[in-house]
Amino acid sequence: MATNTLLTIDMITREALRIAHEKATFIGTINRSYDDQFAKTGAKIGDTLRIRNPNQYTRRQGSRVMSVQDQKETSQTLTVATQDGVDMGFYGSELALKLDDFSERYIEPAMAGLVSAIDGDMIAQATKDTYNWVGTPGTIPGTVTSGFSDTTALGLARAKLNQGLAPKDGNRSLQMDSVTMASVSNGIKGLFLPQAEIERAFREGYIAHTAMCDIYENERTWTLTNIADVVGTTDATGLGTANADGSYSLVDIHTTVVSPPVGASFTIAGVYACHPETKQSTGALQNFVVTTTSAGGAITVSPTIYLSGAKQNVCTSASVALVAADFNSKTLTFEGNASTSYRQSLMYHKDAFTFVTADLPIMENELKCVRRNQDGISLRVWQGSDITNDQMLMRIDILYGFKTIRPAWSCRITN
Repeated sequence: MATNTLLTIDMITREALRIAHEKATFIGTINRSYDDQFAKTGAKIGDTLRIRNPNQYTRRQGSRVMSVQDQKETSQTLTVATQDGVDMGFYGSELALKLDDFSERYIEPAMAGLVSAIDGDMIAQATKDTYNWVGTPGTIPGTVTSGFSDTTALGLARAKLNQGLAPKDGNRSLQMDSVTMASVSNGIKGLFLPQAEIERAFREGYIAHTAMCDIYENERTWTLTNIADVVGTTDATGLGTANADGSYSLVDIHTTVVSPPVGASFTIAGVYACHPETKQSTGALQNFVVTTTSAGGAITVSPTIYLSGAKQNVCTSASVALVAADFNSKTLTFEGNASTSYRQSLMYHKDAFTFVTADLPIMENELKCVRRNQDGISLRVWQGSDITNDQMLMRIDILYGFKTIRPAWSCRITN
């Protein structure tokens, strides 16, 4: 009897993981390489992980005088503190079903709801963290104009990733809702599900592999909703004078003291993006996204503003470094129109984001509680009996954390 019980719950756990893997449309395409550091047995790091940022340097020109740069190691903190799950109750006789029947009736709908909700939360957060954006607000990419399907926005998103130095290693993906997909597919229909790629269609929503990226259809993409008086106004701006590179806030940005929503994206007149290595202007205004708001209209933004040094990321159109005073009395131009919503597709490199799961502890014994890991997703299934109601209870749990670690390697495509 014990062997059968163990086999049953182990089979359920593995089946739940299989379904989670197939339905993790966004989660399945981002970095999950840090998971083993959160194994609970003998773990010493607790529930946080520090991720080291790459070092950046400036070039010395000339051969005689050295300009030694300090090694400034920086890191980001990822917290694994979100526990979600799904709970079920059924009679013991239902455990006697074949796995296929049990999966179709119970595991499939349970995992669909769980993974869909988590996947939606993660892609929403990833999109709100992404400051790069392209496209024409209100116009779906692929819209036919003068007899041609305009998919320029996809190429521009690719260019943003290139400018951010995202690797061209086959690990780029694009998530689009079905309406956008229908429009875009008309322009690149010859690339959708070619015969050689059919075997790769292992994950729900997978459409095609192109030279730009793998393309996925995902109804959980995030929608930006602008408030009434964020767009269409002239806003004076300035950098907090008490701050310095890496900690600037934009202050007094709104004449009506109404803060824009988190995730709202904008440009600042005269503030251009510069190449991460050469510090030359890209010729395009730097995109910013609102990350936090506070009373009085002050906001913090991403990317963090660096005016000089190895991390400099803004300049004038002539590649001249900016100073804090250059941000005074400048016009902010927000994406889209006031009181309007815009669906956001997302193109990204795998390492722009990371999703980390931790091993939950085994409770009771391994006859009733099983934990398994597949492709960086750790699930625990815990089974118990309710003798009062003559039921078998089961809960499926996942403990996880999410972090945007390289936002320059992602780009929103607004509809």
